[in-house]
Amino acid sequence: MMNAILRTAALFALFLHISTAPAMAQQRGPLVLAAASMQEAMNAAADAWAAQRHARPVLSFAASSALARQIRSGAPADLFVSADENWMDDISRAGLIQRGTRADIAGNRLVLIAPVRMPLRLRITRAMPLARALGASRLAMANPDSVPAGKYGKAALMTLGVWPSVTKRLALGDNVRSAMALVERGEARLGIVYATDARASRNVMVAGIFPADSHPPVRYPLARLANSRNPEAEGFRRFLLSRAGQTIFARFGFSKP
Repeated sequence: MMNAILRTAALFALFLHISTAPAMAQQRGPLVLAAASMQEAMNAAADAWAAQRHARPVLSFAASSALARQIRSGAPADLFVSADENWMDDISRAGLIQRGTRADIAGNRLVLIAPVRMPLRLRITRAMPLARALGASRLAMANPDSVPAGKYGKAALMTLGVWPSVTKRLALGDNVRSAMALVERGEARLGIVYATDARASRNVMVAGIFPADSHPPVRYPLARLANSRNPEAEGFRRFLLSRAGQTIFARFGFSKP
């Protein structure tokens, strides 16, 4: 009798495992590759989506350039949020996004930051004394050869005529958050990051705001990737573009696209 009961229980457990396995697979959230500067906002958006009884998206953050290379190498992701249009253009030309799913979800501003423990204010104008403000230290920024924040920063400094004075005094990060970390630790006297990055840190202050016309507009395009298979991906993409999603981005300091 006991053996029969145990066999029945075992068969019931196996049935439950088999019958719930597909449901568990469908519950996995979409994989989202997003620019490093969107960490706080995207995590809040993922939490809000999960609160609506959806599987929480899996978020992976890095420089847009690094993420685009991962996508080109076949990364099995569902959505891509880039910090500039060029890297989205790159994977679009390669046929790696689904047609009709690309849209701008947010905008940003570029700022100059300093450590809170070493406060400094600098008026961001043409021929500003940036090199003198650095003293014996360096200017932290993301790599201008590949990372969007670095490209915007270089463009702004060139427009303002001060790039030649600092080009040999740079401390480069592989994304905007690693560049900010150099300023947070006091390893660089000043740094160039997005306004939302500065807002996310208690260890830096805004020393100045770059004029909007000193660099190309900072836009964040979103698209669903061609190899996306997660049924939740399109819903989360639409949520990010919805009023609820846009409210979250605004809360973290992003501007409307």
